[in-house]
Amino acid sequence: MRLSRYFLPVLKETPSEAQIVSHRYMLRAGMIKQQAAGIYSWLPLGYKVLKRIEQIVHEEQARAGHIPLLMPTLQPADLWRESGRYDDYGDEMLRIKDRGGRDLLYGPTNEEMITDIFRSNVSSYKDLPLTLYHIQWKFRDEMRPRFGVMRGREFLMKDGYNFDIDKDAAIHAYNRHMVSYLRTYERMGLKAIPMRADSGPIGGEDTHEFLVLADTGESEVFYDSAILDLNFGGRSVDYDNREACAEIVTEWTTPYARTDETHDAALFDAIPEERRKTSRGIEVGQIFYFGTKYSDPMGATVVTPSGEKTPVHMGSHGIGVSRLLGAIIEASHDDKGIIWPEGVTPFHCGIVNLRQGDDEADAACLALYQSLTALGLEPLYDDRDERAGAKFATMDLIGLPWRITVGPRGLKNGVVELTSRRTGESVEMTPAMAVAKVAEIYAGI
Repeated sequence: MRLSRYFLPVLKETPSEAQIVSHRYMLRAGMIKQQAAGIYSWLPLGYKVLKRIEQIVHEEQARAGHIPLLMPTLQPADLWRESGRYDDYGDEMLRIKDRGGRDLLYGPTNEEMITDIFRSNVSSYKDLPLTLYHIQWKFRDEMRPRFGVMRGREFLMKDGYNFDIDKDAAIHAYNRHMVSYLRTYERMGLKAIPMRADSGPIGGEDTHEFLVLADTGESEVFYDSAILDLNFGGRSVDYDNREACAEIVTEWTTPYARTDETHDAALFDAIPEERRKTSRGIEVGQIFYFGTKYSDPMGATVVTPSGEKTPVHMGSHGIGVSRLLGAIIEASHDDKGIIWPEGVTPFHCGIVNLRQGDDEADAACLALYQSLTALGLEPLYDDRDERAGAKFATMDLIGLPWRITVGPRGLKNGVVELTSRRTGESVEMTPAMAVAKVAEIYAGI
C-alpha cells in the first residue's frame, strides 16, 4: 500500500480523554474513532490488526479441532429465562423489544444460544465430543466505559463451547483450550499467564483467566516469578492426547498465579520471598468448566451407550479479540509509539523515501515495494512529499516492526538501511539483501 493512497488520519496531539498508553496511541495512529461512550469505529489500520489477531485465533482453534459457526448479536430473552440468567445478569445486559413486543437482548455471551443449537441437533453420545465457537461482536453496558478498547461497551470476542459426555471428557476440553490459548497468545508476542480466577456470572468452579502483566491492568495479581520463565514455543501437541494436554496444563498451573478474588495468602507466603510478585494484569481471555449448569435446565441431553439420557457436560472459553489490541500495545510500546510484534503487525515493513521525486530514489523504492509484494508480504510505502522527520515519526507511531530507508546518499553506495523498530538498530545492505532479510523474518510466522 502507498501511504499517499491510504486512509491514515494520524493526530499530532493526544486527545484529552485518553488516559492510558494504548488508548492514546490507537487514537493518535488513526486506528479507531469514538462514536459513543465505549463504542468505536475501526479505521483501516486498526481493522487490519484486528483481522490479523482474528486470523491467529481461527488458526489455533482449527489446530485444536474446534469448529467455527456464527451466532447473531441479538438473542431472544426466552432462552435466558430458561437458564435462569435473564434476571440475574444485571444492568450490563442491554434489553430491548422488537415491534411485536418480544423481549430481545444484545448478547454479552452465548451459553444459552449454543445450548439451544446443540439440543436441537444432537441426541447421541456418538456425536461427542463437540466444540463449537464463533468470533462475534458483543455488548455489555459498562457503567464507566474507559481506557478505549480495553473497557468498551461493544467488543469483538471469540467464545467457544464444548459438549462432552462426562466430567473427565469436559476437563480434557478445558485442558485442550488452555494449551491452544497458550499457543495463540505467544504467536501474538504476548506473555499471557493463566491464573486461577473467579467465574462470575458465567458460573462453574473451574476457571482460569489469562492475564498480561501491565501497570494499567484492571486486576491485582499475585504470582510466582518462576512462571515467567515458561514458554510454549514451537512444540507439537496432539490435542486428542489427554495425558499430553494435562501435562502442559500442570506445567503452567503449578507455579502460583491468582487474581485478587482467589488469592490465598498462606499459599503465596510459602513461595520463596524473592519469587513472590504482585502486579496488575490485563485480562485477555478466560476458560470455564461449568458442568451441567446450562444443559440441566435447558434439556441438552444425549443418549448414553446404555440407552439412558444424560445432560451433557459443558464449558465455555473466551478470548477478547478487540481487547487484545490494547493489551499488545500496553505490553509493547515506547515514547515514540507502538511496537507491533511481527505476528500481528498491520504491514510487514515500512519503506521510507527520503527524497520523493528523485528518479533514482523513486525507482529503488518501487522496486523494493514490488519485490516484497511478490513474496506475499505487505509493505507500506511512504511516498508522500513530506520531510524525512515527519515520515520517521509516522513510522514510529504506527509501530511497524521493520523499516527500509532509501536515500540518494545510500544509493550511491548501492545500499539501503534496514531498521528494527524494537531495538532501533540499523544495518546498511543492498536492496536485495534487505528484501531477503525481511522475508526470512516472516518465513516462520
